[in-house]
Amino acid sequence: MEPLVPPPPKYKDRYGVHLTLFVATLLTTVFSGGQLAGRMLAYEAMGDPLFSIPLGGEVPFPVHLGLILDGLRFAGSLLLFLTVHEFGHYFAARYHRVSTSLPYYIPLPLVGFGTLGAVIRIREPIPSTRKLFDIGVAGPLAGFVVALGVLIYALATLPPPTYLNDVPGHEALKSFIGEHGIFPLERLNEAGDENALLLIVGETPLYWLATQFFDHVPPNYEVLHYPYLFGAWLGLFFTALNLLPVGQLDGGHILYALVGEKWHARLARGFVVLLLFSGALGFLVEVVPDLAYWHPLAGQLSWFILALILYVFLSRIFKGDHKLIAPALLVMIAAVAITSRIGTFAVDYGYSGWLIWCVLIVFLIRVEHPPVLRPQPLTRGRRILAYLSIIIFVLCFSIKPIYIV
Repeated sequence: MEPLVPPPPKYKDRYGVHLTLFVATLLTTVFSGGQLAGRMLAYEAMGDPLFSIPLGGEVPFPVHLGLILDGLRFAGSLLLFLTVHEFGHYFAARYHRVSTSLPYYIPLPLVGFGTLGAVIRIREPIPSTRKLFDIGVAGPLAGFVVALGVLIYALATLPPPTYLNDVPGHEALKSFIGEHGIFPLERLNEAGDENALLLIVGETPLYWLATQFFDHVPPNYEVLHYPYLFGAWLGLFFTALNLLPVGQLDGGHILYALVGEKWHARLARGFVVLLLFSGALGFLVEVVPDLAYWHPLAGQLSWFILALILYVFLSRIFKGDHKLIAPALLVMIAAVAITSRIGTFAVDYGYSGWLIWCVLIVFLIRVEHPPVLRPQPLTRGRRILAYLSIIIFVLCFSIKPIYIV
């Protein structure tokens, strides 16, 4: 007599929770998008603010109609990408009869871009390699199509450079535009704004290629003032992040299904080590000066601090095997020491933000991929999609994606 197998648990989507999170994320991204666009002179010219928000300062922050419209342009672009990406996963899972939740949107009030993205919850183990691949690849491919479409629309509808006249400050830039009618090839030093912060988006192969076919493309340190363009760039950025070939990210699923468990582990470890190398260079360029300013002793101990940070990461990556940890640590420290003295290599390729991402990868997402219940070779069509996703990752990836100077 066969043992009784309990039926799988039944899940019910909590539609109120999903809708509330979506509305909250819409509000936070609208507000953040309007703030980032920052065309306050144009907003004020439209009339009195609709209302004000007390943000802790002496004067409440005014919310004009123009700010809301710019915020909607940004939020609509970004949330369209996130929604299509997550529903790509959702419908692929439903097609394979794998229980999954609707997307959970993650609002981020008052800071950043207004959201940390969106996720779905797979409620049961994915039984086979092909189903794992289909669910993993559907999101990035669907989201990429939207991001690329928004990018082309944003570039095709770019306003003339005088658009930035509505942004406070930027006087040297405005003067250059007024005299020449184009953007300067190099960033100008704004008189009196030496301490101003600039958010710079990184150059990616796809973004660079697309901008070659359009006029009035703003420099990368002004992109955030263009809601559609910034929303499209973030869509490409989030696509690249999801396609990182590690752990249980979409890229990890794809790589695991394509090359198998052994080679996935090797390639994922190598990629994380490359991110750590860039993070170490960025630590020297971006963090050490602040440590030295904070306390001279901290600056003098910077190499020891860096070695300790790398040791913690490598111990986790190589599971405490010091036969691998010790040589890897020595090679990384030597490579960082050498390349940091070669011209502007450390400035061009160092990005301390990867150290934060490596914390998430190594300690939460995990570098290696857990085995599936039923390994299968991918069909020819699936292998083509896997190679296509790798190409998309290369086109959307930047070693210095987004940073502040």
